[in-house]
Amino acid sequence: MRRLEGKSALISGAARGIGRAFAQAYVREGATVAISDIDPEAAERTAKEIGTGAYAVQLDVTDLGSIDRAVKTAEERTGGLDILVNNAALFDLAPIVEISRESYDRLFAVNVAGTLFMLQAAARSMIARGKGGRIINMASQAGRRGEALVAVYCATKAAVISLTQSAGLDLIKHGINVNAIAPGVVDGEHWDHVDSLFARYENRAPGEKKKLVGAAVPYGRMGTAQDLVGMAIFLASAEADYIVAQTYNVDGGNWMS
Repeated sequence: MRRLEGKSALISGAARGIGRAFAQAYVREGATVAISDIDPEAAERTAKEIGTGAYAVQLDVTDLGSIDRAVKTAEERTGGLDILVNNAALFDLAPIVEISRESYDRLFAVNVAGTLFMLQAAARSMIARGKGGRIINMASQAGRRGEALVAVYCATKAAVISLTQSAGLDLIKHGINVNAIAPGVVDGEHWDHVDSLFARYENRAPGEKKKLVGAAVPYGRMGTAQDLVGMAIFLASAEADYIVAQTYNVDGGNWMS
């Protein structure tokens, strides 16, 4: 028996990277998955590549109307929503004295408000349906501590952990389990951007920061999207029925809490 047989899932930022890996895994486990992304063409490509069980939905998590339409599409397509994965996020870094209001507003709009209002819309849908559900937020090891150059991103991910706790405690009475995953350093195309920012502010050669952070992971390497898939399936499944308001580190031993 596949663990997510017959379930309906919506994953934000699912056209690539971690979201895509989760979507592929959920479909393999029997779910129907909305590949939700701000880039509709990329979402369509990913849905077609995954095949039966995946469909594309345009989603801008900073737009309440877009959020409502995405949830409504999932309801109409599958009869209801069982699983939400809040994966869409942005990254930026700068020394404290150089942080811009624009960067701050952009990261909080996507990483915090986007998570909250996606969670809210999904919860409303799940409550109305009366069958409970699963909401999985993507936090980060950055939300567990401060980092000199990464103040705003760290603050957004700390907020995600806090929202997970509050929402988990509030929604479990409706049979909705809210939990989160806190990855460590995860390799992927986004790391080219991250590495370039560190190269600028730490005066490093391109690629140097990436090698350093990978070598510092106790496991011995950077993580991959596939390293996170097992936890994403577990938290969405019946096996996690008694888990509420928790954030799980999946980081190769980078952080202990």
